[in-house]
Amino acid sequence: MSLDPTIHWIDTTAALDAACAKLGDAEALAVDTEFFRESTFHPVPALLQLSSGQDVYLIDPQALSATPALQRLLGEQGPLKLLHASSEDLEVIGNWAGVVMQPLIDTQLAQALLGEVPSMGYQRLVEHWTGDVLPKDETRSDWLTRPLSEAQARYAALDVIYLPGIWALQRQALEDLDRLAWLEEDCAALVAQAGRDVDSDSGWHRRHRQLWRLAARSIAAYQRLTIWREAEIRSRDMPRSWLVSDNVLFAIADAMPTNRYELAAVEGVKPPLVKREGDALLAIVREAAHLDGDRLPDVLPSPMSGPFKRRFKALKSQANSTAERLGVAPELLARRRDLEALVVADLERQPLPLPEGWRGELLAENFQRALSEIDAEAERN
Repeated sequence: MSLDPTIHWIDTTAALDAACAKLGDAEALAVDTEFFRESTFHPVPALLQLSSGQDVYLIDPQALSATPALQRLLGEQGPLKLLHASSEDLEVIGNWAGVVMQPLIDTQLAQALLGEVPSMGYQRLVEHWTGDVLPKDETRSDWLTRPLSEAQARYAALDVIYLPGIWALQRQALEDLDRLAWLEEDCAALVAQAGRDVDSDSGWHRRHRQLWRLAARSIAAYQRLTIWREAEIRSRDMPRSWLVSDNVLFAIADAMPTNRYELAAVEGVKPPLVKREGDALLAIVREAAHLDGDRLPDVLPSPMSGPFKRRFKALKSQANSTAERLGVAPELLARRRDLEALVVADLERQPLPLPEGWRGELLAENFQRALSEIDAEAERN
């Protein structure tokens, strides 16, 4: 099913609004972006691709600002948007166009609900549904260069031209399995996540897998260090690792240095970091060191302990058996960190963060029963 798209280059406001008028009545609109992010925190938009069929519109965000017509097209007033692996595209469009794309369907999520590959790439998706093998020669192309080469333009066009046809096939398959509502729920969650205020996100302080190794004050320090880092990289528009990596923040929190000499001795800390950020880092550690005891976070249970392992194994078994029955990857139903959060809550006698929505219907009761059985056995022994 080889496609030969008609490509339109859009670099004027008049051409952009004319394209939006043509696309506004489409049943579904395929969307993709190309961007640059090696030296910044916020992605630098290089290209926006739109298509509802044979025609592909390549929009130059380096030459244009998003117009109200484009914002309406990409927002909830416009047609259904089709994207593959949409999270970064949502961020690019949100930053450049000032709009959260909706309603949307992520064809990577759709494919995950149809089989055992949770993160199928676009090229493999196209080959799976059409038999066509897409070129890979422009994968690492410089999309900020102007003018685009003919090969770049065609590569960019092929990134969207297949999506409407593939989605029609996926939709039918999902309806046959009675899973279309599952996809719609997950895609609505993507939209909600994209619309959340990223500056209020302090979730990075919970993502280090070795937090259980830290004492309470060190956990408090790590939390504050990561929250500081997230605010700084956004305001300075730089990658996380360019300021300070997770592992270095973890090592600082573990060591709890009280002066620049001790900070410099922490593994991974280089002299430029001490010079530029030493005062800020030490002030944060000092704050954690002087917290009242009742304000300290709980120490996390060790995942190496017998009680933790038994609970985690029981939950994973439930997720695996359900995934096998459905013919999907277990991580689509429950990620490792979700299972670990359940185990921690159970061990600490806290309310269980059970899955919700369609995952909750499949797993919540079984998870709760599995943990209850282990707790009851522990009490008997």
